[in-house]
Amino acid sequence: MSEKKTKISFGGRQARALCNMSHSDRLDFIAEGLPIILQSAQGFWRAAEALADSPREAAVLAGFAEEESAKALILIDLVRCPVPEVSKRIGRIVKKTLYDHLSRMIYAGAQSWRPTNTAQLQEYVDNERQGHFLDGGISEYIVPNWSLYRRESTMYADIEVHEDSIPQWNDPNRWTISTITLRPVALDIVEALDALGVLTRAGLQATSDIWGSVDFVKEEGPVEARELTKQLSAHLDSEGLVTDRATEHHARLFYNHWQLPMYNLKFDLIDVPLERLEAQRQAAFWNEVGDR
Repeated sequence: MSEKKTKISFGGRQARALCNMSHSDRLDFIAEGLPIILQSAQGFWRAAEALADSPREAAVLAGFAEEESAKALILIDLVRCPVPEVSKRIGRIVKKTLYDHLSRMIYAGAQSWRPTNTAQLQEYVDNERQGHFLDGGISEYIVPNWSLYRRESTMYADIEVHEDSIPQWNDPNRWTISTITLRPVALDIVEALDALGVLTRAGLQATSDIWGSVDFVKEEGPVEARELTKQLSAHLDSEGLVTDRATEHHARLFYNHWQLPMYNLKFDLIDVPLERLEAQRQAAFWNEVGDR
């Protein structure tokens, strides 16, 4: 008689627990966690700033700060999602997007984009989630997803193989010369949301109530977002949730840089067939030759 085996699920990476919570309990739990995530991101950034003489190591820590900030933004977008739609999206959000490095890097980078609507925002995201793409003057090189490659190559010494199939060593220190460590915009935005009271339990409730009135899936864009932002701002102010730390800079980030909700977007890596890239490269070559 075979022994019944039960998979043990103790430990980390358990955000799927959010799926089984009521809306109110989920807001309670997220409100508890957001300050922890923010403090983690700030700690990584302070450490990065302290390593001015070690740019590669500083860049790694800045990347950690950016990804931690993205986690906060992902959870806040879950709060912005209309309650009736949460059950359809939460599984993908907490099981994939929240724990995927590329998804978090795209989420963070997207805070600087200016799409005309949600559909265009998905197009921008799609450009960033290609597994491979063409690079070079006439698209002669097939290269891996740049965000993932830069992250791994900066962090680890490793053996890598390019299109010529010749194995070579990646020296992470080779990135030192070209590495410029900038403060993540995603961290600035999370700090602004914190200063304005959004990360509090009452702030999250207001965010859910106000932003949940519009489902950002296709044509919805900056016009709707600005109106909802104004409504949320007025509520935070009237309820005394805005902190003494809030500045005009925080307000500008809140109004102008907090990206459209991305709870309905796809972030997983897109596998690009070699045949497609080779055909595109051939077309680029003949296009260049034909112009001469």
